[in-house]
Amino acid sequence: MTKTGPQQPGKPVVVTTSHRGVFFGYVPEDADVTAKTIRLERARMCVYWDSAVRGVVGLATAGPNARSKVGPAAPAFVLQDVTAVMDATPEAAQAWEKAPWHR
Repeated sequence: MTKTGPQQPGKPVVVTTSHRGVFFGYVPEDADVTAKTIRLERARMCVYWDSAVRGVVGLATAGPNARSKVGPAAPAFVLQDVTAVMDATPEAAQAWEKAPWHR
């Protein structure tokens, strides 16, 4: 009997939509990131990010900071009208996983 380790969540990405949504989650390594719809696993939404994050690309490179507002993770959801899919750095993924919500 072989033991397998914890299943990898996939590739971390930041996704934007034409509805001005900004999301973080994981997609399979071979996911079609050119499609207008995308399924994210362990998905979160950022409803506010501090100017120190330096915009949406900053959310993919450094992630949200303590002054950002990131909701809890849903097991998965499908996003419609995708406008961008950015690979997230390991550091950014770690920051997203903390789900900061500044009051």
